[in-house]
Amino acid sequence: MTDKILIVDDETSILASIKDILEDEKFTVKTAESGEKAMQILRKVDGSSMKAALVDIWMPDMDGLQLLDWLQKNFPKLPVIMMSGHGNIETAVRATKKGAYDFIEKPLSLEKILITLKHALKESALEKENEELKRKFPQQSLEIVGKSSEIKTILEQVDMAAPSEGWVLIKGESGTGKELIAKRIHNNSLRKSKPFIELNCAAIPEELIESELFGHEKGSFTGASNQKIGKFDQANGGTLFLDEIGDMSLKTQAKILRVLQEQRFERVGGTQVFEVDVRIITASNKNLEEEITKGNFREDLFYRLNVIPIEVPPLRERKGDIPILIDYFLKFFSIGTLKKQKEINKEALDCMNNYHWPGNIRELKNIVERIVIMIRDEVIKLEHIPPVIRVPNTGILQVDDYPLVLKEASERFEKQFIQTMLKKNSWNISKTAEVIQVERSNLHRKIKNLGIVVQRN
Repeated sequence: MTDKILIVDDETSILASIKDILEDEKFTVKTAESGEKAMQILRKVDGSSMKAALVDIWMPDMDGLQLLDWLQKNFPKLPVIMMSGHGNIETAVRATKKGAYDFIEKPLSLEKILITLKHALKESALEKENEELKRKFPQQSLEIVGKSSEIKTILEQVDMAAPSEGWVLIKGESGTGKELIAKRIHNNSLRKSKPFIELNCAAIPEELIESELFGHEKGSFTGASNQKIGKFDQANGGTLFLDEIGDMSLKTQAKILRVLQEQRFERVGGTQVFEVDVRIITASNKNLEEEITKGNFREDLFYRLNVIPIEVPPLRERKGDIPILIDYFLKFFSIGTLKKQKEINKEALDCMNNYHWPGNIRELKNIVERIVIMIRDEVIKLEHIPPVIRVPNTGILQVDDYPLVLKEASERFEKQFIQTMLKKNSWNISKTAEVIQVERSNLHRKIKNLGIVVQRN
């Protein structure tokens, strides 16, 4: 059976062109002129049989980033390659942060499409194989790792909070390890033999979150064909971890507050009252005090949840832990894939240590896992590090040095990036274009528009 590929673009000429090329390469192709049509196709056919998707960013009604969100939720394993004629660093970063595999600028290079697509399919197959190995050879759970003063302080706070019944509010950016902290608190508490139940409040649509939290009775609403046990019920006697609590609507906050005050609830569509005994741990990447000022978060709920606050610093503020984390993840994923643990040379390590890690530990973990899976060499070198990380000293963290206008800041970063890569490649434009994965003509245009002076050797 040939691999099925979905192409989504509102330009029919582009759809036809890519379709012809992929079919010549023996792919089975489905096309859609809009995000809505793509969703219909995936609902009609077995969406899980689709191996990859090529999605245009700029489309009417539903744009590519919105479709990407839907694909991430419904088909999280599907590699999505974004396409755009308005490509810039900001858009590329947004797309990759949302989970896109890669980003291709228009005018499209059919060769680039094929190379990127084949890489995506190869990596997806390897990840699937890796998951199979993990099921056969289960790994130990991830742990909180580090020797910095910041992480030592957090661990002290966690170990003091764990034996108590006090409710905990964990604050920190996305990817800093808030879930691991919540699990450590539970595992060291008097409730450790009881369930640890978690719910990401940001991932559940508003109309379904009450059902997720409290459960529902059969027939209580359209689609409620069976009785559902909610998270509060599942966590009874144990710990309920509510992640991204700051994304919960005011309506749901009010209902949560009532349950927390009374320790009882009713299922959606039901009349029976259930008493519940749970310890609440919450987490948020938002500043809840600011959200209160904006009217987005209830003050009374905040003070009820904020009994024991724990602040988790971003990875960029605990740089000394980066080498320790890299070594830990190299060992962790090597065990999971039954591979010999790789080493990392000084140049590659310095590069990763100097990166600002906007996605924090989660981003670092994903990068290391990708390297373990995709790199055959036993020693990780600078060339194995993703290009976005290899940009030395971008200055992104020195916010004060940047203008307040986002467009100007993006242009400045883009100029610095291109200058750095040109210098690294001895000012060879063709080689640089290949390394940073843009068309040579497109790179020439950017050099001219950004006023970059190319040095001649």
